[in-house]
Amino acid sequence: MAWELIIFPNNIRNIRLSRGMRMTRLAKEAGLSLSAMSKIEKGVRRLNQKQMLTLCNILNCKLSDVFIKESDDIAAKWQDEMKRRLKENETGGLEIFGSGLRYLRRELGKTIAQAAKDAGMTLSVYHKIEVGQREIYEDEIKPLAKSFGKTQESLFKAIADLYKSGKLTKQIDKVEEKVKSVLIPGSPMSGVNLAGSLYGAKLYDSARKKLVPIFGQPGDKDIIFKKSDEKMIVAPISLEGKSSIYAVIPNVKRLGGAFPARAYVFVDADAVAQPGDMAIALEGDFEKIEPYAKTHANLVLVKEDAKGKLYGQMFNPDEKIAIKNTDNSLHKVVQIVTE
Repeated sequence: MAWELIIFPNNIRNIRLSRGMRMTRLAKEAGLSLSAMSKIEKGVRRLNQKQMLTLCNILNCKLSDVFIKESDDIAAKWQDEMKRRLKENETGGLEIFGSGLRYLRRELGKTIAQAAKDAGMTLSVYHKIEVGQREIYEDEIKPLAKSFGKTQESLFKAIADLYKSGKLTKQIDKVEEKVKSVLIPGSPMSGVNLAGSLYGAKLYDSARKKLVPIFGQPGDKDIIFKKSDEKMIVAPISLEGKSSIYAVIPNVKRLGGAFPARAYVFVDADAVAQPGDMAIALEGDFEKIEPYAKTHANLVLVKEDAKGKLYGQMFNPDEKIAIKNTDNSLHKVVQIVTE
């Protein structure tokens, strides 16, 4: 039996259970098969960034919550289980055989898709054989060898010779590095520099660049403002990667029907608001607001009085909002997205 390698240990199952959600429901809402969802939770199937963001939104969790932390009890179990499976694959010769195929394929200048087609296999099956996650059956070996221009015996001999020569060692080590426990990027537990080197770190960084925190939620009369990344939203493409961007959900009751019931306002803390702009007017200095501390804000139309002083205009009912510190308490709205 071939053990599937743990390539992305995660907390998705624990988060799902804490929400009282069944796997079937999570799979359905995420647009995944139950089998795929099960493999993702077990850590033996990779996620792409779109799936990662979708799951975080469904589970209402932070992106970092999905990654195992050094302090988590499950971290050591993931490490032990992964080592066991790696050893099982190595003992069965699966990694050596797969690495040999990859070496020979590259020598021939074949893509993995071409190799799968020539061997009469699906891309998924062939890929699993190359990475040592699946055994090869008797009726598969002959057409596989033929696709490399070899007999069954000569294919095995070629791979054995490559292994004895040491040409596969670097390749096998590289595969093992990729499946090391992927924790929160930068965690010392991984034993390597995760930044830009492992799948999980790349996924985290790539997905994180597309997300911005939702700092504001509608209150009774204004917006309850809290600087935290407990809730995130995918940013419009034009705003991706800008660290100064955050989002708020406005209090539509104060907008006189100008916005639908569900809208997101994207705000740039570094952009200067001018008369005529829509802006978020904060109760205090943005830089001095402590993370997770609640304060208040309003979505206003920026206006200028006769003396050239800026103020915020509210509607339904009309109200003027004083702006004391325009540098840190008045942030320009740069985009509005409605559902």
